[in-house]
Amino acid sequence: MKKALISSVAALAVSATTLAAAPAQASQQAERAGTTSLAEVLASDGSKFDKNWKDFDILEAAVTAVLANDKKSPVAVLADGKTKLTAFAPTDKAFKLLAQDLSGKKFSSEKKVTTWLAKNAGIDTIETVLLYHVVAGKTLDSSKVVAADGAAIKTAQGGTVTVKVSGSGKNTSVTLVDQDPDSKDPKVIALDINKGNRQIAHGIDRVLRPLDL
Repeated sequence: MKKALISSVAALAVSATTLAAAPAQASQQAERAGTTSLAEVLASDGSKFDKNWKDFDILEAAVTAVLANDKKSPVAVLADGKTKLTAFAPTDKAFKLLAQDLSGKKFSSEKKVTTWLAKNAGIDTIETVLLYHVVAGKTLDSSKVVAADGAAIKTAQGGTVTVKVSGSGKNTSVTLVDQDPDSKDPKVIALDINKGNRQIAHGIDRVLRPLDL
């Protein structure tokens, strides 16, 4: 799922007629976008914990736990493929780093990380953190994320995440600045997950924090 942040594009001469038609074409493309939900994508490789810290088993478990606690949670939007959204998806290792940072302990398995977070953070906090990773109503592919350099993007939790872009071309790097001034900010490491659908995600190497944890 890892791709270059921006592929090189040849310069095109665009006529006035083409420019005038562009908004309509963009609207039509948006309507044709697929409706595969991110929940389906997360569940596509099964629901078992494994030894691959680069996928999203803990994220899937967190979403499942929140919805089991409250079926009407706003997190349920991740299962509605007709609703546009962008999610910044923490890998299993990202959650491992969060648990280790908060507990001062080292965890040897995804299950132990999940169990510790559920017991010590609580479902309400997990729900808040998950919503802080979701941008509702917008399908932001990698090119749009890069174009948002310096912008503060509002999340479904209510707080904002600031996009910081450095480098260019294949060396482009995207960092997301969260609300915790003491934690290391996440970097985007996997791009355009579920591309072509109304719901899209980008993998990140740390968990975004909506407050000073």
